[in-house]
Amino acid sequence: MSVNDLMGDAHVERYRATNGIEGHDWRGTQILLLTTRGRTTGELRTTPLIYQPDGDRYVVVASKGGAPEHPGWYRNLAKNPAVDVQVGPDVFHATARTATGEERARLWKLMNETWPSYDEYQARTEREIPVVVLER
Repeated sequence: MSVNDLMGDAHVERYRATNGIEGHDWRGTQILLLTTRGRTTGELRTTPLIYQPDGDRYVVVASKGGAPEHPGWYRNLAKNPAVDVQVGPDVFHATARTATGEERARLWKLMNETWPSYDEYQARTEREIPVVVLER
């Protein structure tokens, strides 16, 4: 199985084991690892996510493929915005926040240029899909 077929726990393991040499580049996009603290368990949870840099910040989308509810990682950071991020070999603490207004519109466009399926996901759900900014 190639790294392009991975996502989830196997992707996280390969990414960490190789400092992102395997797993950072994925299906024409770039992947970071986002670690949040479980909102009920307090356990650390790591999710591979498509990202784009925006200046010195990173942007991810809480799409869950257009499901009616937000993904668990987003619900976790809504309770505790202190997160850990790995981009390639670079691991750092960050604060997550949801973009709003004009910033959200600009970043949504940026992310759709990266992964055009986001517009399809938005069409599948009534919720506004959050765009999340990760700042060191």
